[in-house]
Amino acid sequence: MKPLQHLTILDLSRVLACPFASMILAELGATVIKVEQPGAGDETRGFEPRLAQDSAYFFACNRAKASITVNLGSDGGRRIIRELAQQADVLVENFPAGTLARQGLDYPALSSLNPRLVYVSCTGFGQRGPYAQKKGYDTVFQAMGGLMSLTGEKGGPPVKPGLPVADLTSGLWVAIAILAALAGREKSGRGAFVDFSMLDGQVSLLSLAAARYFALGEVPPRLGTEHPGRVPSATFRCKDGKYAHITASDRHWPQLCQALEMGTDPIYSSNAARVARREEVMAAMTEAVARLTRAELIAKLDAAGVPVGPVNDVAEVLADAQVRARKLVGSFDYPGVGEFKALALPYKFLGWDDPEIGRPPALGEHTDAILKERLGYSDERIAELRSAKAI
Repeated sequence: MKPLQHLTILDLSRVLACPFASMILAELGATVIKVEQPGAGDETRGFEPRLAQDSAYFFACNRAKASITVNLGSDGGRRIIRELAQQADVLVENFPAGTLARQGLDYPALSSLNPRLVYVSCTGFGQRGPYAQKKGYDTVFQAMGGLMSLTGEKGGPPVKPGLPVADLTSGLWVAIAILAALAGREKSGRGAFVDFSMLDGQVSLLSLAAARYFALGEVPPRLGTEHPGRVPSATFRCKDGKYAHITASDRHWPQLCQALEMGTDPIYSSNAARVARREEVMAAMTEAVARLTRAELIAKLDAAGVPVGPVNDVAEVLADAQVRARKLVGSFDYPGVGEFKALALPYKFLGWDDPEIGRPPALGEHTDAILKERLGYSDERIAELRSAKAI
């Protein structure tokens, strides 16, 4: 038994943040009904990289779901959503603020039919505030939320991370909000409306950077891979041109010095002293590391108990022995594609069945089955809806 298999989630979202959230919940056991536009579906079905007629982008955040096609602009389509919402535990959507209110599918309308419904609206800037109608994508939220200002080399321009961090972390925030609202419902018996802003999510991640500003009035500068409050904590280039990341506290410093044959001048024994003499320490370490290959460096520091790791590229990560041992790489079979590799959820349970990688749905694959089994529609009624372009 999986921990969420008693839940039904009606997923009206598209692209990445909310689909990522609902995929996590689906592989934890929830029944997720993904609602897509007839004919086109979620726009990520056409995103690169492509696999014949399918998209690896879509595959990455829509596994283990059912897909139905519903035209929200039609009376018949809106009726389907209302009827499904009456049976659902959660509805999640990421339309621009006000869109579903104009369709009669907002929280007040649907909660009147199902008071236990947890309704999550994920927008760029929230339901209120001066930016409520402003448009944005992942990189806009990275920029406005401060992440880009912290990312990049010393003295260089802002740089975005290599992954859509705002989208992915927003998906995690949404999943947490859903689970929190459901836990609260167990006590109150009532559902809830969750107003989540992707900008809010990025601002909330500033954490330590904000703490430095609150404590010191410091606007943190870009430091590349270095840490503003710990030295050493940075990436170093090895003799063979490969990179490794080293981070050491006071208790690691003597062992680090011994392993790198740097000497142990007591003037550098505290982190505060090393931060004050950052340039000296970094220059000495850069020189010492450059004498070793990455494999030699990691072997020496691992033996000394100093935290170190290779800067792996994606291929190295996916082939890593620890990653393989933890079974983070799996696969699913998809019609017309065959076996396709995928990343598993990072949970190992004792007391529940572990999450399993599910197959993404074909567009509208489950429309007829869901309308029949959940709503009791006849074949004739389904044919009428299809003829009217409601599904």
